[in-house]
Amino acid sequence: MGLYNRRVCQPSLKQPASRWCSFFIAMRPSVTLAPLIILILTDLPPSVGQERTLRFVTLVYRHGDRSPLGTYPTDPHKAAAWPKGFQQLTEVGILQQKILGRFLREKYTGFLSASYKPQEIYIRSTDYDRTIMSAQANLMGLYPSSDPETGWTPVPIHTVPVKYDKLLKPPTRTCLRYQQLMEETINLPSYQAKMKAWKGFMTKMANYTGLKPEQLTLSNTLWRVHDALFCQKTHNLSLPSWATPRVLTMLQEMEVFNVEAHVGLHASQEKARFTGGLLLSAILSNFSKVVCRDLPLKMIMYSAHDSTLIALQGALGIYNGHPPPYAACHGFEFYQEGNDSFSVSMFYRNESGQQPQTLALPGCPTPCPLPLFIHLTRAVVPQDWDAECQNPQGGGPGRTVTALAVIVGLLSMALVCMCVLYWRR
Repeated sequence: MGLYNRRVCQPSLKQPASRWCSFFIAMRPSVTLAPLIILILTDLPPSVGQERTLRFVTLVYRHGDRSPLGTYPTDPHKAAAWPKGFQQLTEVGILQQKILGRFLREKYTGFLSASYKPQEIYIRSTDYDRTIMSAQANLMGLYPSSDPETGWTPVPIHTVPVKYDKLLKPPTRTCLRYQQLMEETINLPSYQAKMKAWKGFMTKMANYTGLKPEQLTLSNTLWRVHDALFCQKTHNLSLPSWATPRVLTMLQEMEVFNVEAHVGLHASQEKARFTGGLLLSAILSNFSKVVCRDLPLKMIMYSAHDSTLIALQGALGIYNGHPPPYAACHGFEFYQEGNDSFSVSMFYRNESGQQPQTLALPGCPTPCPLPLFIHLTRAVVPQDWDAECQNPQGGGPGRTVTALAVIVGLLSMALVCMCVLYWRR
């Protein structure tokens, strides 16, 4: 997103460079930890009862319930078994997103207007039917129409072609460095031990599914088999006789391990720079724009995938090893404290019938002071995604978009130093 307001924040010359400036100095690789220690001691979270104002919210949620992504040779349920075909949002998924939207309406009553206002909210989705439709259903819950004739309020949803969407769907398969890291991960003794233990099971799965043994890998077709079975079970379709509870449990265990291999096990921080780091950078950049009054919006929504949430939470160091369920939502709330400092609070709603859980960034109190939040996450924010991927030059529009996003993000965060002084005049 571009800047909405080009107003320049001018610091007061009568005030000294605050702890925020010390923080950005401390971010330089060559300095000592002294400025950071001062920062931590002087930017502790507000005391109980201190006035604080919600300034901005970022929401990242998974789409609702969907049909399988694909099939396998012996699958008794082909695309015709699903009313809209494969990869599509179901009626259950539409309801899940409406419920999430109603929850957000209740949570942010008084913060968001009752009706849609373009200056308050911006919605971006990946360019898939199921995520775009999920955003539409969510907004029906967030902005229930008072017009009985239409029954809904149209709200614009923005997308980027999938092959250029590094923010919500990073193309790690074309990132050479990430693939090197994955090769190193696969060669780990712990990874190889798992593969050896599962070899017999995978041979049976090849016989069951009609797939060739060489086609069955954790990150290729095996998870699609589990996905098909999971969707069929969820929608009360009959399962093959070989799909016993033990087989389903084993497939689930293998999927969890596969996810962990992609975000952890080895070089987790560097992997995060190629997966969730860009989205985290965009989120922090928007916080900085709010400080500088360059972003009049109150909320940005991202309608995306379980992989998006896993990558983001992996970058934050808070992924718990459980894949996000349908309509799971990770929220960032940006507050201005009573002393004119700024802080970040996070929540995660993964069950519709329960209250969202508060999330804490490792090493930071809750709520987390903004400069400390930025400092603790800087290792997973890429400076130049394509360069770090070691990809060839001239990556097309996607490379240009990524470079601009990173440059804007870095400049925005640097402006916080001056803008916080502007706020205090």
